Amino acid sequence: MYDLAAVGPDVEVGPGTNVLVSGPPLTGKRGLAIDLLENGAARGEGSIVVTTKDSAETILPNFPEDADVGIVDCVTEQRGVGAVEDDLRVKYTASPVDMTGIGIKLSEFLQEFYDERGLERNRVLISSVSTLLMYADLQTVFRFLHVFTGRIQSASALGITVIDSTAHDEQTMNTLKQLFDGLIRVREGDDGEPEVSTTGLGT
Repeated sequence: MYDLAAVGPDVEVGPGTNVLVSGPPLTGKRGLAIDLLENGAARGEGSIVVTTKDSAETILPNFPEDADVGIVDCVTEQRGVGAVEDDLRVKYTASPVDMTGIGIKLSEFLQEFYDERGLERNRVLISSVSTLLMYADLQTVFRFLHVFTGRIQSASALGITVIDSTAHDEQTMNTLKQLFDGLIRVREGDDGEPEVSTTGLGT
């Protein structure tokens, strides 16, 4: 089982589970998703992040130096910083449009974590699918996520995908929700702190 302590006490899900983290901007949903990976890293699990909004340099400080972390960085090349080369912790794609490239780099990390590093438990985060929907139509993103969630299932990993709930219409949200086993909703509480509720997640 994968422990989701960042969501609530005693919340666990089985291997191969895909979770959608949904909420308006600035409610802390991305921070919650990172916390879920940090919790796993503290137990020696692998952490893979597909980042479509922040550079790898922004994400890496969240993890200890000795943690098994892989970042698929979809923004650095797009910002025109010059040539960048893949290394042990970071693989680059041209932009969030390159979903084929994202899938390939993600598969490379998964294979490396399982086969070369012997990591049987891995948590994989996409932050955020809303960025993908800015560049591609719903059908294309749905196909990408269908492959992604299937890969998570077959690898017995934990998949976490972040989406901005206010950026898309109800039909888009409902279409994408079909791909996930559970939903984590994050909203701003009355005290200004994030308020978390779940649907479809075991406790």
